[in-house]
Amino acid sequence: MEIPSYFIDFLKEIRLTDNQVSELKKGHELLRKRLNDYEPLSPIIVSTFLQGSYRRSTAVRPKGDARSDVDVIVVTKLSQDEYTPRAALDVFVPFLEKYYAGKYRIQGRSIGISLSYVDLDIVPTSAPSESEIGILESSSVRTDETIEDAEDWVLKKSWLALDQRSFSKMAALNETIRAEAEWKLSPLYIPDCEVERWTPTHPLEQLQKTRDKNKECNKHFVNVVKALKWWRRLNPEPKHPKSYPLEHFIWTCCPDGINSVAEGVTKTLETIVNDYSEKPVLPDHGVPEHNVFARVTDEEYDDFYQLVCDAAKIARKALDADDVADSANAWRELFGSKFPAPPDNGNGKNCAAIGGFTPRKENTVLGGNRFA
Repeated sequence: MEIPSYFIDFLKEIRLTDNQVSELKKGHELLRKRLNDYEPLSPIIVSTFLQGSYRRSTAVRPKGDARSDVDVIVVTKLSQDEYTPRAALDVFVPFLEKYYAGKYRIQGRSIGISLSYVDLDIVPTSAPSESEIGILESSSVRTDETIEDAEDWVLKKSWLALDQRSFSKMAALNETIRAEAEWKLSPLYIPDCEVERWTPTHPLEQLQKTRDKNKECNKHFVNVVKALKWWRRLNPEPKHPKSYPLEHFIWTCCPDGINSVAEGVTKTLETIVNDYSEKPVLPDHGVPEHNVFARVTDEEYDDFYQLVCDAAKIARKALDADDVADSANAWRELFGSKFPAPPDNGNGKNCAAIGGFTPRKENTVLGGNRFA
């Protein structure tokens, strides 16, 4: 059974909390303001924008004492011909020493900043083409609103963030937006110290593909991703795939037109079982020469595939169950204790099994069109 009310409560338990979102915003907004105001750096900074699972609405709640994290792309005017990857990262060291001394570390392709309440990643890029600078400075790029916050987000000149809109002018603005073609940008290049060269990435294309897939899946796709990321967290071995590679694989396998998270989870797992018994090559969005699964070993994929086979059987059992209690208990077998348990009526029988509803101690709140 799909038992959507149970999935609504489950997703509430695995999403970032309001406090965690507030901490993310506090951390990245302060970082971006400091970057723009720091005089030695401001002349070389074209734009800053968010990438990653938070921006795509696919982030899940950190485990235990782990902090939430957010990636900040910093589009610079640095030339690939003049700066090696390491030299490009070193450009930020004086800034980091001033504002984040003892809290940062230079990584292979970014700079990590660990604060008491959030982890930040600065991901600098080399200079974009002159024709794309104006685009990268636009509201549609710089907004920090997620796919679920702003469902009408498009990469267009006239698009405005929610707090920049005037109600009286929205009808005319919507007409203008509809008439515009969506921008097609080139990949950005980030410094990769491991291979000692600048390598392409396309976070905005990833965001567009996630937005489109979510629409094609009746707004359930991002929640299918969150659910399966949580399942993966409960099954941490093998180490790979996880994070974005896992999300991209779900994007590949989740069928369009799903009507619930339960259906999406089940059919995604079954697609992997039926179509991907061997490790696939997964071209990245916007950078097709990049195989998202490049770091996944054959042995890791074989172990992961067996994990998926077991999970697919449980999900199918839960989806096909005729009894709400049986279904909920099977979903709990897959997703753990964060998935609501069916209540007992005191006579050894489930109220849910009898009536088909889960008694609530408090009202379920549907926020941000996050349907289950």
